[in-house]
Amino acid sequence: MKPIIYVPRDSGALSVGAESVEQAIAAEALVRGIEIELIRNGSRGMYWLEPLVEVALTPGGERTAYGPVRRNDVASLFDAGFHTGAATAREHKRALGPTEQIPYLAKQQRLTFARVGVVDPISIVDYEAHGGWRGLTAALSLDPMAIVEHVTTSGLRGRGGAAFPTGIMWKTVAGAHGPQKYIVANADEGDSGTFSDRMVMEGDPFMLIEGMTIAGLAVGATRGYIYLRSEYPHAHTVLNQAIAAATVKGYLGHNILGSGRDFDLEVRLGAGAYICGEETALLESLEGKRGMVRPKPPLPALEGLFGCPTVVNNVITLASVPFILAEGGAAYRDHGEGRSRGTLPLQLAGNIKQGGLVERAFGITLRELLYDFGGGSLSGRPIRAVQVGGPLGAYLPESQFDTPIDYEAFIKIDAMLGHGGIVVFDDTVDMAQMARYAMEFCAIESCGKCTPCRIGSTRGVEVVDKIVAGTEREANTALLRDLCDTMVGGSLCALGGMTPYPVLSALNHFPEDFTKS
Repeated sequence: MKPIIYVPRDSGALSVGAESVEQAIAAEALVRGIEIELIRNGSRGMYWLEPLVEVALTPGGERTAYGPVRRNDVASLFDAGFHTGAATAREHKRALGPTEQIPYLAKQQRLTFARVGVVDPISIVDYEAHGGWRGLTAALSLDPMAIVEHVTTSGLRGRGGAAFPTGIMWKTVAGAHGPQKYIVANADEGDSGTFSDRMVMEGDPFMLIEGMTIAGLAVGATRGYIYLRSEYPHAHTVLNQAIAAATVKGYLGHNILGSGRDFDLEVRLGAGAYICGEETALLESLEGKRGMVRPKPPLPALEGLFGCPTVVNNVITLASVPFILAEGGAAYRDHGEGRSRGTLPLQLAGNIKQGGLVERAFGITLRELLYDFGGGSLSGRPIRAVQVGGPLGAYLPESQFDTPIDYEAFIKIDAMLGHGGIVVFDDTVDMAQMARYAMEFCAIESCGKCTPCRIGSTRGVEVVDKIVAGTEREANTALLRDLCDTMVGGSLCALGGMTPYPVLSALNHFPEDFTKS
């Protein structure tokens, strides 16, 4: 039987040479006359080990991991007999042992990411063999409100940042009237340090397709759109291949699995505007207009895409749905704590030794993530601050590292979880400059529709510069706080309304960085 060798096609792995490694493995096997089966899987999310090569001696058998593998490691791996499971292969410098026993992976609770890195992303047979479509099959046997009830029972909240209860949104759309209803996946993953959406789309795209189809069944929508950022060309290719395969097999399109229900899906590319991560600006862009924020009300659930009732959910939200329908809402709810139920895919980035994706139930602390999973800073210096929730997230000092990953716990410390991105900084960081960057980012990315965001962020950069330069420092610090208050209370959307969070957290927790000169 031919050994099965897995090499990731994930863009993170490709960026560090996975394509070259795959080509070297194929060429070396050919030269040696060794028959192998090469499968391009997604990433396991241990990015410091990429390219991560896995070997299974039988279909579905235990996988042995090697990484990070470089092109010039390939010949020695064959010499050691990695393709035969030889004992000598365990001594190779790239040997990591059984993949599932790697501590970083073994300590996780992968519900949404259970298949990512395991399956061939564009093999519908592989998806079926690993439990795919069970949620859709269950949904087809239920009436729409029973589907909504499972999602409500699960406690699933929007994973894109707002954390709004998904079941309530779906119930609203289900009860709304309109000539057409839509499901929109917000795949405009623009927050710094985030990559979980990309990993799903590149590593398990059928899961997103299944989740969107279930959402369509629940609310009576027959069309769906994946609004994908243009910077994700690999995800674009994989999604289109997966949609085509699902349509051929009857999981999408007309008369899904003979049920008499329809759901069509297509991918639309954005043009790189951060503001289009905001749901109403996204809808404007989908309609072919400039991406600018709409006033609310009306809510998109009632008047969304083309004025019709629309579910707008983040990729991870929709990707969580198949598990909920397959196992029942209570099975998902049993993970987590308080009002934060289920699991959250957290992304470790920045100055961190072991950067990657960690899926754990709510309740794990920030300190556990940084040290038990992340291994501390890459530089070896003390971690001074972390920003959680993207460029609009607060900077948290070491004194807050014991905060549990929990929506309400973060609100209590004037922070947010957002999309689960965690960017790490060691003690060389200048927090005054990070505060300035937050205002500058807002000024660049503002759609310009409201004055507090458009003008406030520009004035914010100027005021931070004056404080750092020592110009009327006390008066300008007071002015900066007033400006932040105006932006929070007067901005039309979260871009202007949340930009003060990193600014004020830097000012409150690291005041010394503003008075160096």
